[in-house]
Amino acid sequence: MVKSKYMMSVDDIAKEVSCSKSLAYKIVKQLNKELSEQGYITFAGRIPRAYWETKMYGYR
Repeated sequence: MVKSKYMMSVDDIAKEVSCSKSLAYKIVKQLNKELSEQGYITFAGRIPRAYWETKMYGYR
C-alpha cells in the first residue's frame, strides 16, 4: 500500500504546479496564514496535503 505524506513541503508544491520555489513559498505562506486565522497550528514551509487539495481547483 502506498501511503502519501501528510504534510507537503515547498519542494512538493513547486513540483505539483511547476513553479519556482520562491512562488511556492508565497503560496505556502498564504495558506498557512489562512489556517492560522482558523485557529490551526502551522509549520513554516509546510502545509497539510488535505488543505492543499481543497484549495487547488481541479486537483482531484
